[in-house]
Amino acid sequence: MTGVDPSRLDDQQLMKELETIHRTRHDTLLYGSNAAMRAHNERMAQLEGEYLRRNPRRTVAAGRTRDGARERGAG
Repeated sequence: MTGVDPSRLDDQQLMKELETIHRTRHDTLLYGSNAAMRAHNERMAQLEGEYLRRNPRRTVAAGRTRDGARERGAG
């Protein structure tokens, strides 16, 4: 694994790591090697999984659900 185990990060560190990996996603997709993309995918999954584990009852915006998307498309 690359980086610190996400379970060892405090909430602030985890959010910083998530912000960084999301910010670098586009460049990795466009210009990274296949190995870099695989590593990015793996690390992103680890960080996002930890965030979801810690926040199982996070607020979900109605527009970000399938039903909400259907309503937007119908209007």
